[in-house]
Amino acid sequence: MVRSGFTRLAAGFGLVLASLIAMPEARAQAEVDLALVVAVDISFSMDTEEQALQREGFAQAFRSLPVHEAIRGGMLGKIAVTYVEWAGTSDQKVIIPWTILDNSESLMAFADRIASTPLSRAQRTSISSAIDFSVKLFDELGAAATRQVIDVSGDGPNNQGRGVEQARNDALAKRITINGLPIMLRKPGYLDIPDLDAYYKDCVIGGQGAFMVPVRERDQFVNAIKTKILLEVANLTPPKALIERVQNPLRANCLTGEMQWRDRWNN
Repeated sequence: MVRSGFTRLAAGFGLVLASLIAMPEARAQAEVDLALVVAVDISFSMDTEEQALQREGFAQAFRSLPVHEAIRGGMLGKIAVTYVEWAGTSDQKVIIPWTILDNSESLMAFADRIASTPLSRAQRTSISSAIDFSVKLFDELGAAATRQVIDVSGDGPNNQGRGVEQARNDALAKRITINGLPIMLRKPGYLDIPDLDAYYKDCVIGGQGAFMVPVRERDQFVNAIKTKILLEVANLTPPKALIERVQNPLRANCLTGEMQWRDRWNN
């Protein structure tokens, strides 16, 4: 009886010791330098050519050697990324779930999944819902991230759902950074605004090191996305413009999209 009890005690102690030895390795496997939500606009205001360019840009970004090197240069040498498409309040979809990218093979496979996903489109533009949806995804990651970033790309202002400032501020309260890729390829129409970059600056992006990369020409699209992903992975920000306006411009109206939509249906 005594020997049996001692044997069980020794076995139990051995299990505890083994778990303690394994804990550092388990923690290392559950940590990443960056958790990145790539949130891509698929609203009808994006034509199919713009969507194809956008898709190509993100695929090329994760194939590019500088991005691979930036990941390897991190403290842990790995990041977690999920690819999301969004439009109106009821249209947010995870296209590629959280994936750990820590070598060239995983990055190439992730890029191939982006490139091979069929294009789709949906109604309205709810940046606020895209942000809210992205924030919830961090709870599903199952890993600790040194930085949490939402990468929002879109070609118009919020026109559905709650106010974009509210969603932005709630995300910032969780120490999540929001970066932006305002797409300004066409002349402003009935639901577009001429200064979408100013709108993104004042109403969408925020958090530590937040930045945006505007796209104004089609031939800039792919390189702009590659630059943005590289900056996010490397935890850098674009250099400031050498020429700045003497006077600060007026702050953007963060409800301009909602007002445009209301005026459209009231006229």
